[in-house]
Amino acid sequence: MSKVIVIGGGPSGMMAAINAAKNNDVILVEKNGKLGKKMFISGKGRCNITNSKDISEFFAYIPRNPNFLYSSLYSFTNNDTIDFFNNLKIKLKVERGDRVFPESDKSSDLIGAMEKELLKKKVVIKLNSKVNRFICRGNCIESIQLEDNSIIQGDYFILCTGGMSYPQTGSTGDGYKMAKDLGHTITPINPALVPIEISDGWVKSLQGLSLKNVELSIIDPKKNTLYKEFGEMLFTHFGISGPIVLSGSRVVESKNNLRAIVNLKPALTFEELDKRIQKDFFKYSNKSFKNSLDDLLPKKLIDVIVNLSNIDLNKKVNSITKIERHTLVNLLQNLSMNIKGLRPIAEAIVTSGGITVKEIDPSNMKSKIVSNLYFAGEVIDVDAYTGGFNMQIALSTGFLAGNDVK
Repeated sequence: MSKVIVIGGGPSGMMAAINAAKNNDVILVEKNGKLGKKMFISGKGRCNITNSKDISEFFAYIPRNPNFLYSSLYSFTNNDTIDFFNNLKIKLKVERGDRVFPESDKSSDLIGAMEKELLKKKVVIKLNSKVNRFICRGNCIESIQLEDNSIIQGDYFILCTGGMSYPQTGSTGDGYKMAKDLGHTITPINPALVPIEISDGWVKSLQGLSLKNVELSIIDPKKNTLYKEFGEMLFTHFGISGPIVLSGSRVVESKNNLRAIVNLKPALTFEELDKRIQKDFFKYSNKSFKNSLDDLLPKKLIDVIVNLSNIDLNKKVNSITKIERHTLVNLLQNLSMNIKGLRPIAEAIVTSGGITVKEIDPSNMKSKIVSNLYFAGEVIDVDAYTGGFNMQIALSTGFLAGNDVK
């Protein structure tokens, strides 16, 4: 039997180790004191493990190098992920947007089940063990050197160290340096799925406000729509966050003078919303404008909308003109904010960039440069939108790499 060294104990590393252990002796080396540290905090501690859409639909949610993932996603599909955890006695559930979560809402249940499977497969788990470098002969790795200078020899090596997002979980870009030292090319590293900073001062007053069923668009200076999505968002002290914001952040990157536009009532046409407002104005005909929007908007948002509308806040609604009302309708469906930029990569859910896919065989995740090296997970230059797609990529690439070593 061959000896396989898996570096990194996240979802891709654990899956790689589980599958490699079918035919090999496996050592899983993890720099943290426990496995799955980033997985533990994902999805606010619930872990969106995959998505229940047909696997053929996944590629539309992977804007970066989707074709590279064809073999891995079809070799280990989302249905395989669901079956895998069901076989480990973990019940899953499907929520809005076809997102799949553990029924218990505890990411620790998923990690615990994978850890038990690792032990069942007799995988040796070395925690608190940071890898410093590979030791090679020619284009073949012979061993790894740990931070304490100890050496672990192996026949095959699978690098699953993650990216640079959430560095407190151990994702500090170690794998990029190790791969670069071996001759691999690293594409530029940027934050992906990260909150957006807004320069408009009024946004701070909405901190903590969560909005559901709204539509976010990101517009360039020429008024081209770069991104549009329906769902949930959140106002923060620096700007905006939430699922549709995180997915939209990837079109921002280095671009300037972009605007985020929120349609607060996307289910209604302009005419339908105008009629709805007329109905509310009739109901509160003797009240001032500032006190007439309670049925239409969250309380925290009312003062902002009143101020931005330039309608006298104390004006009786029965005297508001048609032009003023139409201005209000337009504001509610086009709440515009100036984008300042992205939050730091440390706050990103995933990393954009990594080991170039041109140097990896997509059929098995094997290096085209080093004869006995494989890659899996976020360390590769692939990333997707929110919704369980990134987690599925990690599991699928881990499965494919682990399955190939014999």
